Amino acid sequence: MKKSEEIETGIFKKYRRKIWIPFLTAVKEYRLIQPEDRVAVCISGGKDSMLTAKCMQHLQKYSEFPFEAEYLVMDPGYNEENRRRIEENAALLNLPIKIFETKIYDIVSRMEGSPCYICARMRRGHLYKNAQELGCNKIALGHHFDDVVETTLMSMLYGAEIKTMMPKLHSRNYPGMELIRPMYLVHEADIISWRDSNQLSFIRCACRFTENCELNGGGSKRRETKELVERLRKINPGIDRNIFHSVHNVNLDTVLGYRSGGKTHSFLDDYDRKENKNGGAGNPVR
Repeated sequence: MKKSEEIETGIFKKYRRKIWIPFLTAVKEYRLIQPEDRVAVCISGGKDSMLTAKCMQHLQKYSEFPFEAEYLVMDPGYNEENRRRIEENAALLNLPIKIFETKIYDIVSRMEGSPCYICARMRRGHLYKNAQELGCNKIALGHHFDDVVETTLMSMLYGAEIKTMMPKLHSRNYPGMELIRPMYLVHEADIISWRDSNQLSFIRCACRFTENCELNGGGSKRRETKELVERLRKINPGIDRNIFHSVHNVNLDTVLGYRSGGKTHSFLDDYDRKENKNGGAGNPVR
């Protein structure tokens, strides 16, 4: 059996419960793919996006309904080693990638402060644009369960709001385009296990700014949040699942305020009306 076939078989046999079933569950539960979709699977070169591509490739073969997929790699300015690693891994995994080049790293490296937000927006815009030119109506990214949990916590700790990473989003700037996250329910530990069991070596973050930051002893808020979750998990092994499910189970009766459709709402908006509706029997003072 070829190495590529061995790796692919492992996803659906050895890692069936940990990777393939959660992947399928997310696709079905969040209705990520519909008949006749044309999905651009975006590959950054890391473990998450490469595994996403293999799962999407397998799904396309055995899906209950027809859909098409393109395997899209954006080169934001990788060095030769990283570019070569992506091409070699794509060949090993039998992924028919299409590469397009940009100057994003050159642009953001000249910015002052942290250019991460601008870089992310530029990368997303280029992916949408090139996917649309290929006739795609969706782009698939490799964000996983841990990314969702960390994003939820980061929004509370650093953004003073409750906001999570959605399993799918309509694009504001590219009408008719949608972003989907098929790895939404797959844990990073299982992706790492799959990578290591197959002795695969993928690129990590190739951003020049991040590399310089780490060399100088700095760190990101996401790294801090990841470490916090790891510490909390030692106290309660199910803490990450509780955080994840909490945003699926928001009790609006106990929320002070929220935003929806561009409008801000307060619990005071209908506080007295609720009391009258309940016959004046409000909650007892504690």
